[in-house]
Amino acid sequence: MKRLFSKTFKAPAAAVKSSQPPVAIPATTNPPLHTTGLQPKDTLPPVPHPCPYEYISVVATSEGLLLRPRLPGHTEELSESEVKVEWGKGGKVEALSPDAIEANWDESVVVYGIVGFLELYAASYLLVISSRNEVGNFLDPRHTVYGVKGVTAIPLVEDRARTVLAALASRNQVDRRASLLPPGATFDPQDTEGAARDSIDGTKEDESRSPRVKFAETDQVKVVSPLPDKTFDVQEDQGPPSPSSTISTPSSVASNPADNLVKTLAERLSFWSKLPKKGSRQSASIDHTLVEQSDQSGNEPLDLESIVKDESKDPEEVLDSIVSSAAPPPQTVEQKHTELENKIVRECIREFTRGGMYFSYVFDITRSLQHKHELIEKAKTQNALLESPNALDDSKRLSPASDTVDVLAEPSAALPLWRRVDRRFWWNEWLSKPLIDAGLHPYILPIMQGFFQISTFSIPREPVAEEEGDSVAVEYIIISRRSRDRAGLRYQRRGIDDDANVANFVETETVMRVEREGIQNVFSHVQIRGSIPLYWNQQGMALKPAPQLNPERTHDQNLRAIQQHLEKTKSMYGPLTIVNLAEQHGKEGQVTNAYGQYVNELHPEDVKYVAYDFHAETKGMKYENISKLIEELERIFESQGYFWISDNRIMSKQKGVFRVNCIDGLDRTNVVESAFARHVLNRQLGAVALLNQDKGRTEMDIVFNDVWANNGDAISRAYAGTSALKGDFTRTGKRDLAGLLNDGVNSLARMYSSTFADWFSQAVIDFILGNRTTSVFSEFLNKLQSTDPRELIRISKIRADAIATCVSRVLQEGERLLSGWTLFAPEELNAKVGDKFEEKVLLLSAKALYIISYDYTLEKVKMYTRVPLGDIEGITKGAYILSPLEEASRDPLQNAGFIVSWRNSQDQDTRVTSYSIRNSLDLSSPPASPTTATGSRQSMTIARRSMLPLSRILTNAAAPVAGQDTVFAAFKALPIDPARARRESGSFIQATDELANAKNCKEAVDMIVDAIHQACKDIGNDHAAFVTEGDVVSLAEAQRMTSVYAKMEYGVKRLLWLGS
Repeated sequence: MKRLFSKTFKAPAAAVKSSQPPVAIPATTNPPLHTTGLQPKDTLPPVPHPCPYEYISVVATSEGLLLRPRLPGHTEELSESEVKVEWGKGGKVEALSPDAIEANWDESVVVYGIVGFLELYAASYLLVISSRNEVGNFLDPRHTVYGVKGVTAIPLVEDRARTVLAALASRNQVDRRASLLPPGATFDPQDTEGAARDSIDGTKEDESRSPRVKFAETDQVKVVSPLPDKTFDVQEDQGPPSPSSTISTPSSVASNPADNLVKTLAERLSFWSKLPKKGSRQSASIDHTLVEQSDQSGNEPLDLESIVKDESKDPEEVLDSIVSSAAPPPQTVEQKHTELENKIVRECIREFTRGGMYFSYVFDITRSLQHKHELIEKAKTQNALLESPNALDDSKRLSPASDTVDVLAEPSAALPLWRRVDRRFWWNEWLSKPLIDAGLHPYILPIMQGFFQISTFSIPREPVAEEEGDSVAVEYIIISRRSRDRAGLRYQRRGIDDDANVANFVETETVMRVEREGIQNVFSHVQIRGSIPLYWNQQGMALKPAPQLNPERTHDQNLRAIQQHLEKTKSMYGPLTIVNLAEQHGKEGQVTNAYGQYVNELHPEDVKYVAYDFHAETKGMKYENISKLIEELERIFESQGYFWISDNRIMSKQKGVFRVNCIDGLDRTNVVESAFARHVLNRQLGAVALLNQDKGRTEMDIVFNDVWANNGDAISRAYAGTSALKGDFTRTGKRDLAGLLNDGVNSLARMYSSTFADWFSQAVIDFILGNRTTSVFSEFLNKLQSTDPRELIRISKIRADAIATCVSRVLQEGERLLSGWTLFAPEELNAKVGDKFEEKVLLLSAKALYIISYDYTLEKVKMYTRVPLGDIEGITKGAYILSPLEEASRDPLQNAGFIVSWRNSQDQDTRVTSYSIRNSLDLSSPPASPTTATGSRQSMTIARRSMLPLSRILTNAAAPVAGQDTVFAAFKALPIDPARARRESGSFIQATDELANAKNCKEAVDMIVDAIHQACKDIGNDHAAFVTEGDVVSLAEAQRMTSVYAKMEYGVKRLLWLGS
């Protein structure tokens, strides 16, 4: 049984290393035969292995990639578990019996885990963790936490996969990892990872190093961070070093305030001075790009200066030359897919490798200590209730509840790790879906975004009992967990969504362990932050843009959203204390004051609202004034308490939480949260009779400030792109002029980042989280922006409501509805391209076709035309291209439409909402009643200048069809973009409308045209050429209609994006 249940934990550092350590072999991952009808993801082997594999061997075969676990110290992989990933797009994943496929495992490459699968346009990719950082051990040598350092994308195409694996194996030889050790050699992960770390960092630390903080020799510490780069030669895909470390090393060199700006601009603007031609080789890490590239090293950099100084060309021609030479559109579909896929893959990998992604193989890092113990207590309580009437069999009985607890106990420890994590913080769940669906539990490795740092410091004490020495070591851990709900970058994701999720929601837990009188004491305290829970936005096109409430949202919608958010937060964390640090006047005043007004209007139970204008209260850089806020909240600190386990007994629990926010939830929020954490830390130390009475900057001060400054930087990088603005205060406890100048530089870097690069990053984030399909990249290439997936879901609901409203307003009594759609169309009839386009509602009944202009703001019908099905003469369907600038906008599969033509007979009826009893288009005489039929179109010749406004409205509506024997209306299918809604359980709700099965706009048009054609057939209106193929607007026509200015504008945007 030991062989089945145990896990290969790392031995403590102090233990003597043996050449052949005892190794436990995990149970097979082959799903058991069952007849329950359950999916593989919902079943477990008879003896499940709850931990993911730490080392996985990957080898390429003719049938696909083969995966199986590998254990350190063993020359052979485990033959009990083997997984095949088939070649091809959407490669099938399945478990195999041992040695089902012949493979040379000596050529295999060992990776540290699987991130998941990317399915793009031309191929799918397996993302694997190729290198990692050891952050430290969480309260136990076996509970190791890692940071993602390197990710490699393996294409599911045989020749390309072999190339990538060969390059990865070559690099592993240099890094002395386990993948290419000679047969019979032993493998110690601590030794190899240390050697790899030495080879990368160029330094070798003392083997006897302790996890204590190293101090600078001088007290003039400006920034506790690695030295900035002094060169502009920055590789494109090298992310910043991970801030997570068991050692925080202060630098005695003051940081240059301009370094961040110079580094950012050098990284992003270097292409202006030496822009390579398309297809040239770029130096990049194997972790950040595909290896297979054609050798075009002979291409010379583009000489922009000679082009710009060419006086023979007009400015428009110069710009066109730059764009066509530096960023030409792809000539073939394959080139288009390759160019876009490479950029998507690099950006996906960058999201996981730029720092801030963490995982553990043996325990859940997504839940706080108190949350875990509450789940265990809840399970035992339920077990006791079921046990009393003997409702449980022996296999389901839990150990009885007792006074003693295990600090590191895991709830439902027999379940696979992915079944135990808090899904709010599981960032690669969607990418892991193929493994989940196949029931391959040990291959699923949950990854969390946030921050994790473990530090220690000494604090003076008065020895008691058997204690020795005048100081005691304190272990201090900070864990920030960033939610994937409404995830993204700050100017793209603000406020709240319709599911009551807020942007930049972060749960920060601080854990402190100290020993007194031989008894271990573990403390935990949780704070949360998040965007202001209202519908608001902020355009990132200025250095300090003003936040604004969303004008499309009503008072009731905001009130309902904030109520749902507060109720959901209270159910998770208990009584809520809101601390709003945003400005109460000036640019931030509108959103800030609305927040307080809505909370006061709701007056919710167990919610306290505190407004603290951070900038006003700390004016003059007097951040020490935050102590006044703490004094004001002292009673709340006392009632809230903290989680405390002493001698394996729960002494107290945290009852409630602080919800801190500013506008961004970054700089001001981090300063105040660190002040709250310091106050709680003092209270916790006081509970075990440890009081820091030394004046001046102590070791505890330096460690604490450094940890919290690193935390702020990590969250700031994830949300805004640069380090936190108030980093100098959180690191040193002082605010000075150098820090103020550095903040100004960071703000400028943030503005640039949000303007030119963040939209593509946002599109990638939405894609890897499963909120959007690959259509998000087509939208981005067309508009260089992407739509919030929650907004798409909301718009789809609005469209459904619009169809329902139109049915109730215009459909005649007893007329049977067949279908309804929303389509893009010119405002006027008899026009394929007009000055204005709008979304129209098209209703198909058993008798007629209704073409409806709908006001989505006022939720009313503006005008409709009823066309009897018998009058329809034919339908033409084909490409409907309005912009030739981008491949996605000129793709006939994604830009399709149709034209419906009909006879202009007296049976046609057109009505306009005119706010008057007169709404028909017969202007020859006043109507007798509101239901008078439309008169002759010849009356439309009346001079416009003599008409009243109402008459002008009616005339403009019907002018295009006046005197015409045949009338037509053109419609363009809306983009097929099935944004997914997520259930509470974490799974996705797929769309249910009738066009949900359409893969592209052309298929959607075919479905609509077939429905109209069938309805006409049913009443006897059909002939051989009723439906014909033909472009509505061809690519050539679209090119003629596109202005030079539009081409120039798009060319500049494309150039900037390619350079970013």
